[in-house]
Formats: sequence, structure tokens, C-alpha cells
Amino acid sequence: MRNIVLALVVLSGFFGQAQVFKGKGDTKFQVGAIFQEYANGITATTDFGLGKNMSVGFQATYLLGVKDLVYSSPKFEDRFDIRGRFSAHIADIFDIEEKFDFYPGLDIGVRNFGAHAGIRYFFTDGIGVYSEVQFPIATYENDPTGYQNFNNQFNFSVGVSFNL
Repeated sequence: MRNIVLALVVLSGFFGQAQVFKGKGDTKFQVGAIFQEYANGITATTDFGLGKNMSVGFQATYLLGVKDLVYSSPKFEDRFDIRGRFSAHIADIFDIEEKFDFYPGLDIGVRNFGAHAGIRYFFTDGIGVYSEVQFPIATYENDPTGYQNFNNQFNFSVGVSFNL
């Protein structure tokens, strides 16, 4: 019994020291799985803190599990996407626990101008989990069809976040 209590005390101190977004100079790296209609893949994101509640960054996505269309197979450029992003970290505005980070934002990529919203939870100062949704606001193609829809539609990602 004493060992269980000791373990709980140690773990509570270990988990209680995490702070998610520290502001200017803060750097986060995320890697995870991305899910969208007819395709799943991997995504990596890096965010750099500019101020107390703002960050800019980059995201790269590569789709692995792609459903072939009847008339062709996807090329590399159909599977790959890269975008720049701006996020507003607003968890402290709403006085949410400091281990959580809620961040809506805008992104611009090779296929569209879009928006995202995500949440991070850090277990320690170095590692946590995240979940994010993205959707296009305006696509570069007037009527995207076939593989043009990949990385150009609503998607959901989940994965691991690192504090660098």
C-alpha cells in the first residue's frame, strides 16, 4: 500500500509540471496520423512561438493509404501537401488548465487556404498528445475532382506532441 501511495505522489508531481504553450521562443513538434475521405497518412507539424498567444509554423502531410480511382493511381504530388500556418493559443484566455493548449488558426498550402483547430495535452514538459481538425475555406481549383480532393478536404489528425 505504501508503494502505491508513493508512486501516486511521484506521478502527480511528474504530470503536474507540464506547461503547454510558453509564448515567444517556444517550439513544438508534432507527428501523427491523418484521416480523410478515401485516404489516410502521416503528418508532421512544427510551431514557433512569436508572442504570448501566437505561433507560426509548417505542416507536411503524405498520404499512404489511398484508395485508387478507376481511371488512375495517385502520383507523389497527389499524396503530398505542405502548408504554412498561424495559430492563436487561447487556453490561458479562458483560464483552462495549463497542461492544455487550445489553438484555432489559419493555414495556406499548395492546395488551399484553410483553417484548423486543435488541442494539446502535455503529460510532462517534453511530451504530450494532440488532436486537430482542418478544413478548406477556399480551394485553388474551382471544382476539385479525383485526387485534387486529397489534402483539400476536411481531415482529422491525432498523434504525439513534443516540446523542443
